[in-house]
Amino acid sequence: MTDRTEKTALITGASRGLGAALAVALAPSHHIIAVARTTGGLEELDDRVRAAGGQATLAPMDITNKDAMAQLCRAIYDRWGRLDLWAHTAIEAPQLTPAPHLGEKDWSKALATNVDATQRLITYVAPLLGEAGTALFFEDGHAGEKYFSGYGATKAAQVALARSWAAETERLGPRVVLARPRPMATAMRARFYPGEDRAALAPPAREAARILAELLP
Repeated sequence: MTDRTEKTALITGASRGLGAALAVALAPSHHIIAVARTTGGLEELDDRVRAAGGQATLAPMDITNKDAMAQLCRAIYDRWGRLDLWAHTAIEAPQLTPAPHLGEKDWSKALATNVDATQRLITYVAPLLGEAGTALFFEDGHAGEKYFSGYGATKAAQVALARSWAAETERLGPRVVLARPRPMATAMRARFYPGEDRAALAPPAREAARILAELLP
């Protein structure tokens, strides 16, 4: 029988990096609903969540699949009736390239994941969060940076969506928070900065702990 008093956290982009670190950090206090495209990554995350004393529901799906995401949100409602937290870490990062060389396929994938899917998820998840839940987004400073046209433009649009939602819900909820993680030792950053000294970068687990300490005091 489902315990509707247990706290729930939906992590989109949960199989690696900051998303996985947030899932593990939240595991002792929340049931984790983990969404990612890679089944193997989710299975590894499930082991880590269990080791941290928690439980996870794994949802191997692409957030750009609107029917799958609608079904997931309906299943969350049917089982728990609500969400306490949504952390949106899913991102599509095209290869760095001069703006005139950005391929149409890469641009379309970034736009579909970073903008279209985010807008759709806000629509689907907002009723689950209600007035008391929290939505967590992440920003960075790559918009307008050279060679970052595909990633920077679509990430900036995602952040703009979140900022508008935050302004609209400031008084009545849900709480919408934009966090800025420190540079982290992730696979995506390694693609952006090959050969960088990773010893100076923050481990995702440490950043997850810092962000959650500020978000959930």
